[in-house]
Parts: sequence; structure tokens; C-alpha cells
Amino acid sequence: MGKEYNRKEKEMKKLTALLLSAVMCVFIAGCSSEPVQESSEQASSDATSSTVEAPAPDGFKVDGTKLIDGYGEEFVMRGVNHAYTWYKDDTDNAIEGIKYVGSNTVRLVLSDGDQWDKVTRAELKSLIRKCKKSQLIAVLEIHDGAGKDDVSFLNNAVDYWIDMKDLLNENKAYVLVNIANEWYGTYDKLETWRDAYIDAVKKLRDAGIENTLVVDSAGWGQCADSVLKYGEEILKADKDANTMFAVHMYGTAGKNEKLIKNTIDTAQEKNLCLLIGEFGWNHTDGKVDFETIMQYSTEKNVGYLAWSWKGNGDDVSYLDISRDWAGVDLTPDWGKPLVEGEYGIKKTSKVCSVYTKYANDDTNSADEAVDPAE
Repeated sequence: MGKEYNRKEKEMKKLTALLLSAVMCVFIAGCSSEPVQESSEQASSDATSSTVEAPAPDGFKVDGTKLIDGYGEEFVMRGVNHAYTWYKDDTDNAIEGIKYVGSNTVRLVLSDGDQWDKVTRAELKSLIRKCKKSQLIAVLEIHDGAGKDDVSFLNNAVDYWIDMKDLLNENKAYVLVNIANEWYGTYDKLETWRDAYIDAVKKLRDAGIENTLVVDSAGWGQCADSVLKYGEEILKADKDANTMFAVHMYGTAGKNEKLIKNTIDTAQEKNLCLLIGEFGWNHTDGKVDFETIMQYSTEKNVGYLAWSWKGNGDDVSYLDISRDWAGVDLTPDWGKPLVEGEYGIKKTSKVCSVYTKYANDDTNSADEAVDPAE
């Protein structure tokens, strides 16, 4: 009996010791884990506090002769035109190719439905996102009224932009609105051109469009005198003072050094922001001094956008910049000097700071699914 009691007493002591040991382990583990937990939470807090959210860029603004981007940096356009309306299926490859050769801007041919199929809101939304994905600024133009003197073509273009107002305003840091390509084909009665554009600019601003506006010269874009004489009045009509002007330089406006330099110099003397919205190396109205256009534009910080990437008709196929949509096979007379020349795109183009200043936003994300209602 005594031996049995002693045995049980020893077992009880042993069990008690084990229990105490277990309790101590739990206690110690609990104490040691507390600082680890605090450290983890602190690290997470520190990481959060060190992450600075990038500010959203504002829209483009005209400041005298300069175009200022959404982060306050001067932006000088370098790029080409692409005829989206006629080559929709090739546009993905074209945009990638235009980026591949170093462009920072693409001017896109659109239609409001007057002459070709209307570019829908869903199409326009997708186009803008593709440009953003390739870090390109988009200059959007309605092409239906090219060379027309009938003001209804200009008014229809204005109505199209107003219909797209929300989409345009959402992308004002990435998109400029070139109201109507080469509307008003004649060189006389320029007051008609002036008055129509004063009304157009006022209507767009009254409707709430906030983007920088681009106004093409009269005379199929080549009558620089229209801008030099009346540009100040059109700019004054813009309550946002955010309108710039485009001259298209072919065999008339771009035929020689003297004329090219006079156009650029006079525009800047009048404190107007100028863009060479189209130019080539040759055209039906004669040879073009494209070397001077590129060199003097570079010296004066004037943007230039060459016509056009690919797809010109047989009679003007010499204006093709590339033989393929991807931009691998540049044409020798036009594509190579435009892209690779001393004052060409590769050597003078700089990506807009809205894409480079902060590593943020959704500009590199995939296209959003299209809402069937659009």
C-alpha cells in the first residue's frame, strides 16, 4: 500500500511538472510573438506611408506659342497621321509601328458620318486607350469636310465632338481636338473662315469641352494667311484661351525656306501656338522643302506631324511613310529621312511627361470591355 502510494505520488508530481512546463512554453511563446506582430504591422504601415499616390495630370494648355502638358512641361509633337477611318482593321499594327519609329503623337482620321461610316463612341474609346497604351498623344480630326466651304460640314464636326464630350474631357491630358480637317478649301473671303471658327470654338466651349482645340488653316490647310491674319481673333473667342492652329505644308505652304520660316516666325510673333499638322516631301502642287520644315520646327519648338503612315492612293502613294503597317520597311524617299534624319522623329521626339513623370495610372492597361450600349 505504501509503495503504491509513493508510486502514484511520483506520477502526480511528474504530471504536474509536465503541465507547468507546457504552460511556461505557451506563455513564453506568447510573449515572444507579440513584438513580431507589432514589427510586421509597423512594416506594413511604413510601406503604406512611403507610397505616394501620383497626382492626376491636368489637360493640355496653350501658353502663348507653347503647348503645355498636364504636368506643366512643354510638349512638342513629333509623329505622323494615320487614316483610321479607311484602315480600321490595320490600326492596331499601325499604332504599334508609329510608336516603334519613335513618335510621341499620332493624328487620327475620323468621320462624323457625312461621307464615311461614323466613328462610334466605343471605337473612339478603344482608339484612345490604344494610343495611351503606346504612350502616344492623340490628335483627333474629323475628315468629312476637307476642302468644303459649306459651313454645315464644320457644324456637323462640332456636333460630333459635343456628343463625345464626356469621353474627350476624361482624356484631356492625352487628347487634342482638331475640329475639322482642312475645312474651307478656298483662299479668299477668309472672313467667312474666321467667323465660322469663332462660332465653332464658342459652341464647343459652351457645351463644356475642355480639351485643347486645333484649328486648321483655310485653303485645304495651306492658306497660312488665314491663321496669321485672324488667328488672334479666334483665340480671343475661346474663353479658355486654349486653341492652337495648324498649317499643312505641301507644295504651296511648304514650297521654300523663305515661306516656311515666315509662317513660323509670324505666328510666334503674334503669340500663336502653331502645329505643322500635315506635310510631305512631294505633292500634286509641287515639291516640298521638308528638310527646312523639320529643321526650323526643331529650332523653334514647333510640332510636326507627317502625312501619312500608309495607304495613300496610287496617285499619291509616294506619301506613304512605311511600306508595312508595323513600320519595319520605311520608304526611302519619305519614311527614312522623316524618321532617321538629323531633325527627324527619332532624334527630336520626346515622350510626353504624362506618361513618364510618374509610374502610375491605367495607361498601360488592356482595353476595357466595350459596353454594348455604347
